[in-house]
Amino acid sequence: MKKVAFHNLGCKVNSYELDGISQMFQKRGYEIVDFAQKADVYIVNTCTVTNIADHKSRQMLGRAKARNPEAIVVAAGCYVQNSLDRAVNDPSVDIAVGTNHKAEIVDIVEEYMEARKRGESTIFGPEAEKTLGGKTVSDLTKPCGYENLAISETAGHTRAYMKIQDGCDMFCSYCAIPYARGRSRSRSIEDIRDEAARLAENGYKEAVITGIHLSSYGIDRTYNVFAKENGMNSALIDAITAASVPDGIKRIRLGSLEPRLITEEFLKRLADNPKICPHFHLSLQSGCDSVLQRMNRHYSTAEYEEKVALIREFFAHPAVTTDVIVGFPGETEDEFEITRAFLEKIDLYECHVFKYSRRAGTAADKMKGQLTDAVKSARSALLITDSQKRTRKFMSFYAGKCVEVLTEDTENIDGMERTVGYTPEYVKCSLPVTASGQITEILCFDRGCDTIIDSGRSLSLYGEPIAKA
Repeated sequence: MKKVAFHNLGCKVNSYELDGISQMFQKRGYEIVDFAQKADVYIVNTCTVTNIADHKSRQMLGRAKARNPEAIVVAAGCYVQNSLDRAVNDPSVDIAVGTNHKAEIVDIVEEYMEARKRGESTIFGPEAEKTLGGKTVSDLTKPCGYENLAISETAGHTRAYMKIQDGCDMFCSYCAIPYARGRSRSRSIEDIRDEAARLAENGYKEAVITGIHLSSYGIDRTYNVFAKENGMNSALIDAITAASVPDGIKRIRLGSLEPRLITEEFLKRLADNPKICPHFHLSLQSGCDSVLQRMNRHYSTAEYEEKVALIREFFAHPAVTTDVIVGFPGETEDEFEITRAFLEKIDLYECHVFKYSRRAGTAADKMKGQLTDAVKSARSALLITDSQKRTRKFMSFYAGKCVEVLTEDTENIDGMERTVGYTPEYVKCSLPVTASGQITEILCFDRGCDTIIDSGRSLSLYGEPIAKA
């Protein structure tokens, strides 16, 4: 039995796709082993969102080849798509596959194996004449329609990511992903419904709806466009509804959304669905309008604030989270402080802070005023500290309250083994050891200033199960 090992870098979409690739290898009879073990095939699902991601992608490809020089090492995904020449000329890489042909990886690997048996050890490379199954490297990085990588299980045991959209048409000035992933394209409603049913049959209680630019779901289909009368993407609601159909799926959590998608009608339809988790990741990137304009973001801070307020009208104590980039080209100290003040004003649950990473080929790469890493690091540290205070404040709201937790793994917290899980708002809680995959009602008890326990890198509330009458 051939052994295959996987390593994933990057986003939730990449994680989902690697689950699909893993299941394809399983169906062909491969034994899946840990990436640290010796394998016959290594698949590295790469990322290119930052320079660090590029570096890590190359690093993991090198480690794979070092573990077994005779293994077939496959570089797949965004790094390959954006840095094709470098990827195919990397001595650690045997096969390079872009973002649109991951469903073909098993066939490609097996054809490569057969070619090796025939003594064709260098059949695949940058030169046009080096082909695999009649396809060149360029063929395997060409865009295509939505590539369906249907899954029935994921690496997690209780929560499953469900990819319904790929690509992006927004072309923010700092982002290389539209070049790596191509134009927006959407999964069919039928495929979404079928996958939700399979996941429910396998015991998953929560589906996380995700995509490269989820708010664009449906705009590539002529029968599903943004409704002109209210700007709402009715197609996305249809997809969410389809994922909600199976009884076994108890929770639907949404991936990152654009502010423009948040309308009264959209929120009303979400609020009418009892499975929707009141957890909204609303992209911000900067709290300063002049920086947003340079980023080519299509909203103002006033509009963003209005959307957050609207969410809070429809949901009681919703968790609103965001991403912010610090150190964008030309960001002055005043612009940074404006962002900092805006974040304090809107008081979000969590803020994921990223230092601007210069990406070749983007508009921001050519902008003047590139900042030093020292400036970016200092600003990042300030926003992270601010955000941690707001996170603790949000979580402390639940002390003395009853919440429902979907249990997951067991962790050592304060020297004790405890089961951890998440509320619908994605607040982490710990409780006495119990079975995973259960929705359990707990009382979060007040431990004074220690209500929130900082265990390593993660915060969690303490709780005890509520006895059933």
